[in-house]
Order: sequence, then C-alpha cells, then structure tokens
Amino acid sequence: MRIPTFLLPMTLLLAACSSTTAIDDAIPAQLRLATYNTSLYSDESGGLIRTLEGDSSHARKIAAVLQQVRPDLVLLNEFDYDAGHRAADLFQQRYLAVAQPGGGEPLHYPYRYLAPVNTGVQSGLDLDNNGEIGGSGRNRGNDAWGYGLHPGQYGMLVLSRYPIDESAVRTFQLLKWSALPGAQRPVDPDMGTSFWNDATWSQLRLSSKSHWDVPVRTPLGTVHMLASHPTPPVFDGKEKRNAARNHDELRLWKEYLDGGDKPWLCDDQGRCGGLGRDARFVILGDLNNDPVDGDGRHDAILELLEHPRVLRFPTPRSEGAEETGAVYAEKGIIRRGAAQHATGDFGPRSGTMRLDYVLPSTGFGHLGSGVFWPANDSPEAKIADGSDHHLVWVDVH
Repeated sequence: MRIPTFLLPMTLLLAACSSTTAIDDAIPAQLRLATYNTSLYSDESGGLIRTLEGDSSHARKIAAVLQQVRPDLVLLNEFDYDAGHRAADLFQQRYLAVAQPGGGEPLHYPYRYLAPVNTGVQSGLDLDNNGEIGGSGRNRGNDAWGYGLHPGQYGMLVLSRYPIDESAVRTFQLLKWSALPGAQRPVDPDMGTSFWNDATWSQLRLSSKSHWDVPVRTPLGTVHMLASHPTPPVFDGKEKRNAARNHDELRLWKEYLDGGDKPWLCDDQGRCGGLGRDARFVILGDLNNDPVDGDGRHDAILELLEHPRVLRFPTPRSEGAEETGAVYAEKGIIRRGAAQHATGDFGPRSGTMRLDYVLPSTGFGHLGSGVFWPANDSPEAKIADGSDHHLVWVDVH
C-alpha cells in the first residue's frame, strides 16, 4: 500500500495489529481511489493550455500531491476540457511525468477519459431571467447550460492505471432536468410561480457539467467510476435554483443505483436504465454538499452516504482540516460537522466543509482512507495549497 508520508505514523500503528509474517506476494489486489478538485481552470478559452505550456507552480503542486498519494484511479474536477486533449497531454508530460518538489517519483497514467461538459455552452435561453440572452461576463455564464465563461471551463478528467472500457462509457450531459421524477423545479417565492416558464424548463439540462459512468478493468474486476461535479448550491437568488439543481444532480446517482425500470434515464448514446445490480462502483467528485453544514439541501448527500449499495467505512480525515477548523472556530465560524472530516477551506465567510467524496460500493473491503491536508507545520503542507479543495483517497480490496 502506498501511504503518503504524513500518514506513516497511523499506518505503522495499524500494521502493529496485523501479522508480521505476511510477505508481499500474499497481499491481495487492492486499489487506491481518489478525487481531487484541482482548480486547474482559466476564465479564457485555451487559457489552461497556455498556463501548462509555461512553468505553472500551481500545476506543479497539484502534480506533487498526486505523486505523493499515487492513486490508481482518480477523478480531477475543475480541469478545463479542450477537444484536442492538449491540456491533459501537457499535465501528464510536463508535470506528472517529472518529479516535483515535495512530490515523489514521476507518475504515469496510461489511460484517461475526458469529454465535453455543459459549462460555458450557451443555451440560447434567458436562464437567469435578467431579460437578456447571453451578454458578457457573468451574465453570459449564467445563460450557459452550466455556469462557465467558455465551453469546457471547470471540466473533468479521469486518470487510470488500468484500461478504460470506452465502448461502455455512459455520459448524461444532455439528460433533461424535467425528466427526473419529482424534480425540484425552482419557484419564485415573491410571485409564487415557477422561476422558468414551461418552454424553458422542458429544455434545461440536469447536469451542470456532466455525469459519467466510466468502467475500468482493474485487478479487482470492472469498477464503474461514477464521476460528477454538481453546481454549488449558492450564487443564485431567492428561488434557490442552484440549491435545487445540486440536490437533483446528486439524486441522479441515487436513481442510477436504485435499479428498476427507468425508461426516462437515458444516456447521451440512447441507452436507458440504471447501473446493473451486481456492478461494483465508486462515486467520485466534488459534490458541493456537506452532510450538515453549508447551504446545500443535505438530504441528497445523506441519501448517497446511506444508500444500501454504498460501503460503510470511517469518514476520511486529516490533521490539517482539524487545525484549520479550530482556527475558524476561534473566529466564531462554528460547524456542526466534525472538523477533521472537512475536505476544503472556503474562506472566512464559509470556513471548512466536507464537499469531496470517494464512495466505493459494497463488495469492496475497506483498507484505509484519508484527506491530503497535512498539519500546517509539516513539510507536505507546502504542496497542499494548490487548490481550496484537498485530495480524498480510499483504499479498497
């Protein structure tokens, strides 16, 4: 098991409880699964490519964290998509494949998956109801299918040590929000009417980026990486359209796992229905919903955490999250959730929250987990500030 150095004391303690006669050949196949919101995006089309063509200290820190943790399968959120995959090539060749300060040995992923997302793709509709379609700046972003200043902003990238079955990948970029049974259609509280008229509501896409089912052929069998990045439940108005969308983006995964006849649940390739009952999976991503804190509608994330097909295991934690939470508490930002479970620091207005998740399915055995958020005085802390989110990992066998 490849353990980050800042977790070695914990690992040694656990090892003391196991047999010391085991040899490497006796260790069963295992996987390290991870998610990481990298903040590798630009407000300009092609901006990430230009950044990675230079010498990006930001990208070097992200790569260093990945080199430390060395996941077998990882989802990167907020990694701008480009049709030529140039940014993904550059990140692999110029950053992951080069030993980074504070990182580890060069890291190579032979397989990857990336695809278009809804962010920045203009809808041709007045989605923010400001009386204007498109426009510039934030107004233009608000009228895209998913908020973004150019197509592909805040995209997703899957990296894998093992082959991806691309012919079996399912994407749900185009699925209509109104197709979801019981969809939370936003209401203008002042008017008591729906925020969007029927014509607009019928066209809206559910996913703010996309929802992907990426099957990977691993030593443990095929693992379905269920990848997404729901919209933050903020940056809206009294109608709380983003809170409603975040809730329903999360509920899509619940529907996908529940089984049963779902003729409405059709992917972009025209295949309908949910995930097979015997399939192993892992839900991955910055899900933008804390179980108890923040502005999200918490029932949606709790339904995933408590879903009968999701493995029960100790919540990933870190020293850095606990330390940072204590600092905020002294300033009066009190959280109901356990400080050590947070996955990101979102500033003096929001404090720390748990927004990033790795949720393996039942059928796996849990070996360990953590959040790469080292204590402030540790050497690893120098590479942990590349994003306001921190990498979350879970080891399974």
